[in-house]
Order: sequence, then structure tokens, then C-alpha cells
Amino acid sequence: MPGSGSPQVVLITGGSDGLGKAAAILLAERGYRVVAAGRSAKKLADMEALAAQKKLPIETIELDVWGDESVKDAVDRVLAQHGAIDVLINNAGVGYMAAVEEIAMDDFKQQFETNLFGVLRVTQAVLPHMRARRSGRVLMISSVAGLVTPPTYGAYSSSKHALEGLSNALRLELHPFGIRVVLIEPGYIVTNFQQTAKELAQPYVEKALASPYQKIYEGASKGANKGRNGSKTTPEDCARVMLEAIESPNPRVRYGVTRLATLVKWAKRLASDQVLDQFLRRYYGVVSAD
Repeated sequence: MPGSGSPQVVLITGGSDGLGKAAAILLAERGYRVVAAGRSAKKLADMEALAAQKKLPIETIELDVWGDESVKDAVDRVLAQHGAIDVLINNAGVGYMAAVEEIAMDDFKQQFETNLFGVLRVTQAVLPHMRARRSGRVLMISSVAGLVTPPTYGAYSSSKHALEGLSNALRLELHPFGIRVVLIEPGYIVTNFQQTAKELAQPYVEKALASPYQKIYEGASKGANKGRNGSKTTPEDCARVMLEAIESPNPRVRYGVTRLATLVKWAKRLASDQVLDQFLRRYYGVVSAD
């Protein structure tokens, strides 16, 4: 931890925007050396300017989680410069929202390429170093959608369910090497993620009027807006949860973020699938077709 020896090095994918940016700033303020990774040159430049203005120990690095060479080169550069990666935060993610029958196969593949295979690429690149040092912490930024699946969330929730399964296996496999794997499960938190998801969903929204799933799209949109408008949780709140997961000597397996995430976690434990389905149908206005 900061304050004992050299500052710990944290690599954050998707670290120049949204939840990743909030985590980068908070961790840097706490004395960690933060490497914020991302694809957008503009966002990385903005992050560098902010770090310079606030005099924070944040560096940026270009990293595309889709590219084997990009991931390898970025990880090698961080290790060459700092000699360690103490904490990896797998935050890069994207959301494709559409009815399962209608979503393009390419979009479904791209969903998994970022949210699952991208996580796997970065994690596999970092683990040999952590394993050799017999220490490390890996935070997986999952979602409440990794626990339950709203309508039109088939692709996104599938990727997060898969991330949960991957994390469960890693948690057991890495235990002998002193590496802790922690799931962070946010509910609705307003960031640029929603705007990007809206843009990706636009082709499906434009065709929704002629779709047999028109009412499903309408209900999903109203439900999502209701969730976002009702959420008081900020990216900074989520960053504080990540900090707790990093600094706790005995971190929990899962950290829910937002009241919704806590409710869903308990509902999964206490309610049957039928009861959960009934709740989701009411919340998202899913009714029988005429």
C-alpha cells in the first residue's frame, strides 16, 4: 500500500473515461502510480492535461483490448518503466442493446470481443508477472446485468455473465499465488457509457417501429431511463468502492455499487426465477402480445 515502500502501480483499461477515469484520479490522489490505458488519443491527451493540472501521478498509454500486440506492447512498457503491476483494473467495456432475435451477429461478437476476450487478453498478459511475484490484485468491472438480464440486454448481460464465470475460475486458480480477484458490480451510474450504448443501438431503434419487439424496445428504454434518473450514485462513488477492494486485506468476492445492485444481489439469493421475471416484466413493461 502507498506509504510503505514504493507506490503501488495500477493499470486501468478504459482509464481515460467514466468509471476508469474516476478510479484513476482517486487512486492517484491516494498515492498510487496510475497508468490509464485507452484507445482514444483525445481522451488520453485530456487525461494527461488533467493529471498535469492537478499534479497527479497519472500516466497514459495507448492500449486496444482487441489487439494481441497492442496489449502485449502496453503491458511490456509498463513493466519496463515501473518494474511492477500491482493492481489491474479491467474496466474497458461497451454495451450493445437489442432484441436477441434482431441483433447482428457481428455486433454480438464485438460485444464479447471487448467485454470478455479483451479482459482475457489483458489479464493473461499481466498474470505471469503477478504470479512470479506471488502478489497482485485484479478487479473485474462487471455489472448488475451480470446477475440479471433485462430485455434488450441479451448481448451485454451475456458478456458480463461470462465475465463472472471467468472471474470465479481465476479466483480459485490464482489463490495459491497470492493474487486476489474481485468483482465490482455497478448498477446504473451515469457516464459516457450510456451515450456510446445509445449510439450503438441507434440502427435497431430506427427499425423498432417495424419490429415485432417494438413494445419491448419502448419498455427497455423507459426502464433504463427510470433507473438512470433515479440513481444518485456517481463514478466517484464507484471509485471509492474500487479503492476499498484494493486496500482491504481480505476483500469480498463481490462489491455491489448502487442500491439497485444490492437489491438485485439479495433478490437473486432469496427469490425464485419466476418471481424475478415477474418483477422485470413489470419494471420494463413486458406484456403479452395483442
